[in-house]
Amino acid sequence: MRTHFHWTGLPDADRGASVAMGNFDGVHLGHQAVIAQARRPGAPLGIVTFEPHPRQFFAPQAPAFRLMNAEARTHRLEKLGVDQLYELPFDAVLSGMTAEEFVSEVLVAGLGVSHVTVGADFCFGKGRKGNVDTLRRAGEEHGFGVTIAELVSFEGEEISSTAIRTALAEGRPRDAARMLGHWHRIEGEILHGDKRGRDLGFPTANMGVAGLHLPKLGVYAVKVDVLTGLHQGTYDGAASLGVRPMFGENTPNLESFLFDFGGNLYGEHLSVALVDYLRPEMKFEDLDALVTQMRTDCDRARAVLGDL
Repeated sequence: MRTHFHWTGLPDADRGASVAMGNFDGVHLGHQAVIAQARRPGAPLGIVTFEPHPRQFFAPQAPAFRLMNAEARTHRLEKLGVDQLYELPFDAVLSGMTAEEFVSEVLVAGLGVSHVTVGADFCFGKGRKGNVDTLRRAGEEHGFGVTIAELVSFEGEEISSTAIRTALAEGRPRDAARMLGHWHRIEGEILHGDKRGRDLGFPTANMGVAGLHLPKLGVYAVKVDVLTGLHQGTYDGAASLGVRPMFGENTPNLESFLFDFGGNLYGEHLSVALVDYLRPEMKFEDLDALVTQMRTDCDRARAVLGDL
């Protein structure tokens, strides 16, 4: 997959794709349906998306809501067989374009799209004044095809990033996974922590979660993909998502303990899949009680993951 961070100056080989367009936060089953309908014989499959998410641009102080950072979204789209990813900078220039300007300057002059597929609720352009009817008319004028994908339902309800956030906030990662079509993952670089876990016999890989919607804080059974370095591969594990109440008030992070692993992961990138919620965060009487609970957590996680 080739990734582009602007719409200008692209070589001919990177233009002319049949694209699915949207924010694709989570790349859930509804998004996947849009992407599937964007496939056209003889044309590369492309994605037009935006970074940061427009909601972040317009309300930077609002609570974090994203299910995925850009890195995780890119990895998921690559797994779906996308050929060209156009991750456009959502800034004052792009946000100030009318729907008509976006079509003519970005989609036509810049990307040279052959076909555009969007969800039925798609809106675009300054003030979100453009909609699917605007896009259809623009396609007729500029000579590219347009497909409007119907919304997808799950157990009688429309699949949405909002519904997935709710499931995660309530500690229901399996329900979230059924709407996503994959495990919910948190991805990023391993950071140096306080190394308390190593001292307790449970060395953990620590990751920041800033900017992401926080699932319910607590301990999870996880599948961990090591994406870079000498130890690339998939490992079972247990992870704590939270503020570490035994050690004062802390910024939330994700600490993953990989079973049967003894390598160094500092500076590498991990993808941690939340499989099952085991228990909430707790504050223990002493470190011995904490270690006893951690052993229990790992046993439970092994049992859960062994049943997959």
